[in-house]
Amino acid sequence: MTDSAQDFLSDFHWLMDVLQDIDVGLVILNKEFEINLWNGFMQNHSARMPDEVLHKNIFQLFPELPEAWFRRKAEAVFVLENSAFTTWEQRPYLFRFESYRPITSIADFMYQNSTIIPLTNTRGEVEQICLIVYDVTEVAVNRLQLQEANAQLHTLSRTDGLTRLLNRKAWQQELELEFARYKRHKHPSSLVMFDIDHFKRVNDSYGHPAGDEVIRQTADALRDNQREIDVSGRYGGEEFVIILPNTDAEGAKIMCERLRKAIESLTIQYEEHTIHYTVSLGIAVLNPSVSSADEWLEQTDKGLYQAKDGGRNQTVIFT
Repeated sequence: MTDSAQDFLSDFHWLMDVLQDIDVGLVILNKEFEINLWNGFMQNHSARMPDEVLHKNIFQLFPELPEAWFRRKAEAVFVLENSAFTTWEQRPYLFRFESYRPITSIADFMYQNSTIIPLTNTRGEVEQICLIVYDVTEVAVNRLQLQEANAQLHTLSRTDGLTRLLNRKAWQQELELEFARYKRHKHPSSLVMFDIDHFKRVNDSYGHPAGDEVIRQTADALRDNQREIDVSGRYGGEEFVIILPNTDAEGAKIMCERLRKAIESLTIQYEEHTIHYTVSLGIAVLNPSVSSADEWLEQTDKGLYQAKDGGRNQTVIFT
């Protein structure tokens, strides 16, 4: 054997050793999607030895691999002779490999980025492609945890801690949005403001922790009696507000009376105390004469005042 031939074989074996030991997955496929190379990374994570996979169809071996999608990607590489890429955000994985790293134990599987590159023969023709699989689990998990933390912070910044309803600032932003929608579409929309009758007596008689429990259970009753599209919030103290989209005066009063009766029938046990209470509610319906969200809210507040002035434990539509 000539020196040049020996050098070639030496270089070839050295290259194969590198490909086997590199910390990325390498799979070479022909046009029939049969596996011609299966490196150590793929062997270790799939628990399949090369003699189990070589010269076999990859889709039959790995049914989790989306065949139609992967064929489109690969055929574009064969025809255009350009590389193709996919990230874990687009598709979490190609091969469902378990995640073994302790730092990413919250992940059930390995998140993967992948690249498909064309491999040309001596005539410059693409007869095979190389699929490169990267383990990006730590990056993916860190980003997902950051996104979740940001979402939780966003929710906390908009939520009243005692009632888990929207806080005043967040709710007022929703009020402005609903007013803007009305100006564009002229759909019926109603606003409700209510508060707990004689709430000071509750605090004075049973203590502020008991008052907090009354506020919490009022919020629970509100959640139980509103629709999914309604937007409720704690406006301050014992005062609550509700946006009722696509709701006229009659519909708003039906909802308010249902809520009022539900609260009137509540029996709150706090320590050795039994507490009964009522609420008063005011409604204002949007109409073209209302110039701003603040004016709409002011009208609702006047409706609430009329309900209290009229004897409490009732619903009044502002006119």
